Amino acid sequence: MKPMYIAIIAVFTLMSCNGTGKKDTSYLPNSVGNINHLQVVINNDLWNGPVGEAIRAHFAAPTDGLPQDEPLFTINQMPVSTFTDFARTNRIFLYVDLGEENNVKIAKNEYARPQVGAIVTATSEEGLVELISEKHDQIIEAFHASEIKERQRRTKVSLLDTDSLKQYFGISIKVPSAYRIAHAGKDFYWMRKSLKSGTTNVLIYEVPLNTITNDSMAVGQIIKMRDSIGGGYLPVEDEGRFITEDAYAPYLFKSEIDGKFAYETKGTWEVKGAFMGGPFVNFAVKDEENDRYLILEGFTYAPSVQKRDLQFELESILRSARFTN
Repeated sequence: MKPMYIAIIAVFTLMSCNGTGKKDTSYLPNSVGNINHLQVVINNDLWNGPVGEAIRAHFAAPTDGLPQDEPLFTINQMPVSTFTDFARTNRIFLYVDLGEENNVKIAKNEYARPQVGAIVTATSEEGLVELISEKHDQIIEAFHASEIKERQRRTKVSLLDTDSLKQYFGISIKVPSAYRIAHAGKDFYWMRKSLKSGTTNVLIYEVPLNTITNDSMAVGQIIKMRDSIGGGYLPVEDEGRFITEDAYAPYLFKSEIDGKFAYETKGTWEVKGAFMGGPFVNFAVKDEENDRYLILEGFTYAPSVQKRDLQFELESILRSARFTN
C-alpha cells in the first residue's frame, strides 16, 4: 500500500471518533471553494491517461438543460502529494489512487465542514475506470446535494420577504434579497433579479391535479402547461410569446420537494421572432391534499453569459420551498 494512502487512512481513523463513538467535527476548519468547483486529487500519470479521461467524461460532462455546453463541475486537479493542509479544505473533492482493494467511499466532513469527498481506490487503472463509470451517478448526487445546501446557506444571509406566498399558495420559500417581487397574486407569483445583462426569474403558480396524468405523458403536458401559463402572464414586446424551445426535447427527472413527489423538467425557453431565449428548471410538485400540482420554475435571460451557476442558484431557491398547511 502506498505511504500516502496509509497516511490518509490514519487521518480518517484519528478524526473519526470522540467519546460517544461519533465523529467529532467541532475542531475542523470551515470549507472553502466556489459553488460547483471540484477538487480532483489524482497523480499526474493517472490524470493524463484513461482514468483522467473517465473522470472528465462524467464530472465535466455538459450540464443538462443549458443552451450551450457548460461542465457539470469546474475541475481543479492536484497530485496526491500536494493534498495537504489548506488544500484539503475544499468543500467537495474526488480522491482517486491505486490501492490494495477496489472501493468507493463517500466521506463527510473529513478535513473541513461542511465537506463531501469521494475516495476511489482500485488495484489497477482498469479497476479505477470501472469504478468511476459504475459509481459516478452516486458521487455526483452527493456533491450536488452538498452544493445545494451551501447555496441555500448563502441565500439565508439576506432574504426577501415572501410572506404573501403563505396566503396565496400555502408555502414558504427562501429567496435572496437581491430579488424583487414583480407580480404577486393567487393565480401567478413572479420574482426577478436584475443582472448586468438580463435577469433571473422565479415563477410560482398552481394547476389542477389532472393536468399531469402519468409518466409517459408528463413531458408533453408540462410543456403545454408552462407555455399556457408563462405565455399568458409574462409580458413580451412586439406580441411575442414566452414558450418552451421546441428544437430540443427537455430533460425530465423524478424528484422531491419537501417530501412530496415532483417532476423536475430542464430545458430551454424562447420568444419566437425576438431572438430571446435561455434555460429553465421547472418542478411540478404533486400536492394531493389540495388537489393540485404546485409549479415552481426558475429561468434565466442572460445573453453571452455562462448560465450554469445562475440556474443552480434558481434550483436551490426552488428546492427550499416548504408547505405551511
